Amino acid sequence: MIVAVGIDVVLVDRFTRSLARTPSLADRLFTETERHTRSGSPRSPESMAARFAAKEAVAKALGAPAGLSWHDCEVVPDEAGRPWLSVTGTVAAAAAERGISRWHLSLSHDGGIASAMVVAEG
Repeated sequence: MIVAVGIDVVLVDRFTRSLARTPSLADRLFTETERHTRSGSPRSPESMAARFAAKEAVAKALGAPAGLSWHDCEVVPDEAGRPWLSVTGTVAAAAAERGISRWHLSLSHDGGIASAMVVAEG
């Protein structure tokens, strides 16, 4: 059963400027796994912006409760390289309170916009 849906869009250029203006922001928002590809290369600005959109979409699906930790929602690749959500800590607790046991994720970026949509399932 679908419990909630969340969607977010991010202007890639604006997001990139924010990361450049505040160098520690990437560490606060993203885990090491999210910041780099499986080969260890830094992710593209478009890919990073899409991952940020995913975290925002999860928060929206949860009703944007206070106290969520950015690192407790992680976009991770499966064995085929497709993005999935791993939720722990504060995000997992908020999801459990709402009866959410499974997440579905879609990421996209084109034309300077990154987007993410999540479906929360119970």
